[in-house]
Amino acid sequence: VQLVESGGGLVQPGGSLRLSCAASGFTFSSYVMGWFRQAPGKEREFVASSNWIIRNSHYADSVKGRFTISRDSAKNTVYLQMNSLKPEDTAVYYCAASRLGGSSTNGYDYWGQGTQVTVSS
Repeated sequence: VQLVESGGGLVQPGGSLRLSCAASGFTFSSYVMGWFRQAPGKEREFVASSNWIIRNSHYADSVKGRFTISRDSAKNTVYLQMNSLKPEDTAVYYCAASRLGGSSTNGYDYWGQGTQVTVSS
């Protein structure tokens, strides 16, 4: 199983980034895909998830209206479009896969290595 994130970087406040996560080694369409983030000195926190089976997505309150999760099953890839970025969005962003979904890290079976997002002027 592999989850490989890409697309992180340095962006100014108000800017946008799109993260990608390429999945392999499991049945992508059967799993809920999620994004989490971890800032220095803080616990890893839920950002967004996408349940392909019931066509439903969930977002943390802190990113609602600014971030959008999507997935391309033909490419086994999940994306996180991040707009109107704020300094407090600075963190390492992780892609994860779960059979059940939810907002707890404990519910996710597979994790990527993370990609750094820094929002600063």
